[in-house]
Amino acid sequence: MSAPTPDQRFALLGLELPPAPKPMGVYKPCLIDYHHVYVSGHGPVRSDGSSITGRVGDTLTQEEGKQAALQVGLTILATLKEKFGTFNAIRRVIKVLGMVNCTADFEKHPYIINGCSELFAKVWGEDLGIGVRSAVGMGSLPENIPVEIEALFELHNS
Repeated sequence: MSAPTPDQRFALLGLELPPAPKPMGVYKPCLIDYHHVYVSGHGPVRSDGSSITGRVGDTLTQEEGKQAALQVGLTILATLKEKFGTFNAIRRVIKVLGMVNCTADFEKHPYIINGCSELFAKVWGEDLGIGVRSAVGMGSLPENIPVEIEALFELHNS
């Protein structure tokens, strides 16, 4: 029996994709470059299209921050689904850059970004769903979102 596809793995999670966000400035949500797709920074969009807001260590707990990062991962998946129609077009996760809107004394940035990384590992499997990563704290993020994440994926050869 063959391994489940990313689309099948996502379906088994029982999670709902939010609407793919429209750009809030002069940029593309994602850009294909040969065998890679670069995904611009995304924030946490709920299924109803609203954004999660707040600052980790102030108005949001560490667990709420991690949940916001999971929601960013779902938002990135929504952009990929809109672009390709399937997660199966993506071969692997290469890089994730996670930015956490947090208080100056907050130090658990990697834990927060695990919310997104764990989702990608479930969709593409541990071998292909875990890439290199940076997780950093920020003094603020656009519209007071708690997490912004950008990612780089490798596409299957066409």
